[in-house]
Parts: sequence; structure tokens; C-alpha cells
Amino acid sequence: VFGKDINLILVLNNLSSDRKSVRVDMSASTILYTRRAVAEILKAATSVELGPKQGKHIRVKIPYTHYGKYLTTDKRIQVTALCEVMRTHGLKLLVEKTIILEDTNIIIKLPRRVVVNKAVSLEISYANPLPEPVSRCVLLVTLMNQQVKINLARLAPRERSKIYFEFTPRRVGPLQLQVDFSCDKFSHVKGFVTIAVARA
Repeated sequence: VFGKDINLILVLNNLSSDRKSVRVDMSASTILYTRRAVAEILKAATSVELGPKQGKHIRVKIPYTHYGKYLTTDKRIQVTALCEVMRTHGLKLLVEKTIILEDTNIIIKLPRRVVVNKAVSLEISYANPLPEPVSRCVLLVTLMNQQVKINLARLAPRERSKIYFEFTPRRVGPLQLQVDFSCDKFSHVKGFVTIAVARA
């Protein structure tokens, strides 16, 4: 989840009946959705001894403080592990994983029934998932082809807050409400719901 430390486990298994020495070079970078690297956030190397038919786990931790300021709006991190079996004429295995960090910031609560031409109030809650305060918070609400910009108070570390948004639907059928939350530390955290507008 965005704002939390990332914990990974690399599993190595020796399927042979011989003892193996494996060197593992690990790296991680923030990337764009095109897979283009933005910034390297982790570089580590370790060696592992594996007995016959033995497996081992290598734990890797990427703290938020290492990746937070380098993350793009795509919220993607590419992790690679190059595993080289020693004394085997350069036998290598490359393991790659792309992590897409989830947002749990925006929660939109609707009333049980929404009726045409009758005012309705929605609850929009938003959060700061970071271990540090954020300021210049802005909520952009898009509904019925109109945008409303709402300036919000700063949020303390891990703080959640909420606002109430009122509107009157003018036609029956599905309406899409989109919410976009930005601040000085991150931007474009999105949430949306489809509202079923019933006849009066």
C-alpha cells in the first residue's frame, strides 16, 4: 500500500543433490508505466549457501523513506534479482517483479437511494497514508460534466478526514462521480463511483 514499507521475499530452491553457492544482486527502481526507470531506490548483494534439495528465503525491505520522493503518479516499482550460481561457468537467473502500489485514500459513501431532482449528500473521506504531514491539499470533484475544486486543511501523518458534497441529479440513470486528491507530497489519487439515479 502506498505510504507503507514494502516487504518482499525471494525464494531460492536447490533442486540438485549438490551443494550450491549463489550470489544474489538485488536492485529496485521507481518506474513509469512504460517501464522506463526514474530513480534507483535499492541496491544490495548477498551470498547464500544451499545444501542438496534445500530452499532458503531472502527477505528484502524497501522503506517508504527510500521510495516516497521518487515515486511517479504511476506508483510502480521494478525489483530485480540476478542470481548467479558460483563455480558453474556463469549460470545466471534473472527474477523481475513490478509492484503497483495501491491507494486506499479515497472512500465515497452514497445514500441507499438517489432520486432524480432531489438533493443528495455524499460523504467523501480522504487520507494521508504517509508518516509525515502533508499540506496544500486539494480535492477535485467531477460530476455531470462539471468540476468543483475544494481546498482542504493540511493532514497530520496517517490522518483521515472527510467532507460532505451535495448535488441534485437532473436525469434518471447512471451518473459517474470522480474524485481526485492531491497535496504537496503526492498527486492524483483517484476514487470514483457510479450512482444509480432512480425515478421520483
